[in-house]
Amino acid sequence: MKKISFVILLMLSVLPIKAQVEVKTQIDSTEILIGQQAHITLDVTLKSGMKLVLPEFKPQQNITPGVEVVEQSVADTSSLGDDKLKISRVYTLTSFDENIYYIPAMNVKVDGKDYKSKELALKVLTVEVDTLHPEKFYPPKDVQNNPFKWEDWSTIFWMGMILTALVILAYYLYTRFKENKPIIAKVKFVKRLLPHQKAMNEIERIKANNLVSSDNQKEYYTQLTDTLRKYIEERFGFNAMEMTSSEIISSLKSHGDNEMISELNQLFETADLVKFAKYSTLINENDNNLVNAIQYINSTKMEDQPQVERVEPVLTNQEKQDIRSRTILKWVIGILAVICLAILVYIIYNSAVLLSYELETWTF
Repeated sequence: MKKISFVILLMLSVLPIKAQVEVKTQIDSTEILIGQQAHITLDVTLKSGMKLVLPEFKPQQNITPGVEVVEQSVADTSSLGDDKLKISRVYTLTSFDENIYYIPAMNVKVDGKDYKSKELALKVLTVEVDTLHPEKFYPPKDVQNNPFKWEDWSTIFWMGMILTALVILAYYLYTRFKENKPIIAKVKFVKRLLPHQKAMNEIERIKANNLVSSDNQKEYYTQLTDTLRKYIEERFGFNAMEMTSSEIISSLKSHGDNEMISELNQLFETADLVKFAKYSTLINENDNNLVNAIQYINSTKMEDQPQVERVEPVLTNQEKQDIRSRTILKWVIGILAVICLAILVYIIYNSAVLLSYELETWTF
């Protein structure tokens, strides 16, 4: 009775200790194909402070014949409360033989005592092979040659980079060109009157205003001589408006104009007397001087001169500079466009040549 009582007391003292340690294992898949992997999770629940030793496997070490361990994870510790801890580790397994394998119980040590998990099973299936049609099987592919070599394509690559930079530059210059409005310098063709036509129109105006018979003889001779001076200046090309009557007569003689010089000289002398000496003329004298002026104009006129005058626009220095800048921009954009087109043709042609060559030598 004493021995039985001792054994019962010993068992009762051990049960609380064993209840403090719990070992569980579970597998994520009980069936795998050859070469696939399965994962076994080992969970150990114990009291805080207990010393635990987990099973250790090296890579490719068999956990059972035919099943090897690929890797094992780092132990993960989590708290469960009531001074309890849960320590987990994952073991990755694989197999290359078709069979049903029994995974033995994993042995852990807690404070030097052994605790075991339950046993597991793993079924490894093979891939069905069609042995009746061997022609469907192909040998492994040989090492493939690299179809592209940098030394062959480097020039095309850098030409592409240059083309990109030139296109960006050309687009920038084009936007600048569009922003600057062009200065339109139009050449005008103006129909002009010949010198004798202007003079005759002015004489007709003098006659229409009745200045010939007017009492204001000074106004009449001033307008008549000014008309003649302007005609002589445009006709013979010297500044008759700033010259005296005698200087005008001398210049006309030096130009070889001797027609009606005496009548013209008499007209200027009479005009000078009227304007500066308060000389009074008769009505017939005014008429004669007007007729002499008309005859002089008709005898010296040149009708073969062009009546259409080309008028060039007058531009400021800034406008001229803007026109030059736009012209330079236009030429630069055009040159860049030609260069870009040439580079593009070069890239397309050489790429096509290289691709055709690589396709011919490409081995699979």
